[in-house]
Amino acid sequence: MTKAAEYRAMSDEQLELTHKEIIKQLFHLRVQSATERLETPSEIKKVKKDIARILTVRRERQLAAEKQQAPAAGNQGA
Repeated sequence: MTKAAEYRAMSDEQLELTHKEIIKQLFHLRVQSATERLETPSEIKKVKKDIARILTVRRERQLAAEKQQAPAAGNQGA
């Protein structure tokens, strides 16, 4: 299973907690990079991509929720 599929399988609360954890991880990686103790510089890039995946899944859910509400609001006026 790919990371995006794993994120889509999570609940909104789990996704939010994972997002916060990854943000903290990115902060620590940046500190390590600044102090020249980072062993794998590519790790920062991987963490940034994970953040982007999470934000994408959250946006997909937001758009889906808006799409479900739109037809209901459109039927009220008729």
